[in-house]
Amino acid sequence: MTSTDTPRRDVVRAEARAWMRETAAPAHASVITSMPDLSEMRDEDAGFAEVPQRLPRWRAWFVDTARQIIRWVPDDGVAMFFQSDIRVGRVLVDKGYLVMRAAEEEGASVLWHKIVCRHPPGSIAMGRPGYSHLIAIVRGPIPEMRKPGPEVLADAGFMPWSRAMGVDACRLACRFLVENTSTRVVVDPFCGKGTVLAVANETGLDAIGVELSAKRCSAARTLTLG
Repeated sequence: MTSTDTPRRDVVRAEARAWMRETAAPAHASVITSMPDLSEMRDEDAGFAEVPQRLPRWRAWFVDTARQIIRWVPDDGVAMFFQSDIRVGRVLVDKGYLVMRAAEEEGASVLWHKIVCRHPPGSIAMGRPGYSHLIAIVRGPIPEMRKPGPEVLADAGFMPWSRAMGVDACRLACRFLVENTSTRVVVDPFCGKGTVLAVANETGLDAIGVELSAKRCSAARTLTLG
């Protein structure tokens, strides 16, 4: 893409893991994504129908999928995960840990780990914690950190839909790629309604989204940020 081109956006209706197995990563691609919670998984996905086994099955699915994403990204790319911890009953499930575990099992390096506030600092959250993890993983050479950005983002920003990654968090991630890497294409294998894709285009990057829902694919193709 040249500086005069309009950034492209392609949205594919497919199951993310199968699509990555069948599709090679584009040159100079990075991933920015948020993988589904246990509550978002359909009963038929990955054998989730057995209720007592849902949590361990989902944890195994999550780590395996994160590993697949890390392997799929080119050596000069970055895999970024935006994940909010969940509670199952009274038990906290730390998705930041699960991402770190996937990186360790792949022999990859954690480039940085940022905290994105979902509620103002000091808020008391009785259910889901009021913060999210934004973690960058690299499999190849460590890029020079010319402009690393803040370690804590006080507000995730506007969410175009209820499960969206906040726009300000997306902008932080895309800006990092533009300022510190050779990335020219952002891929979101779980793109939902396309927030990551819209921000990537706004930043001047081409974008590819993968989504199983036909309705969300349609929204992802047309989402704009005004």
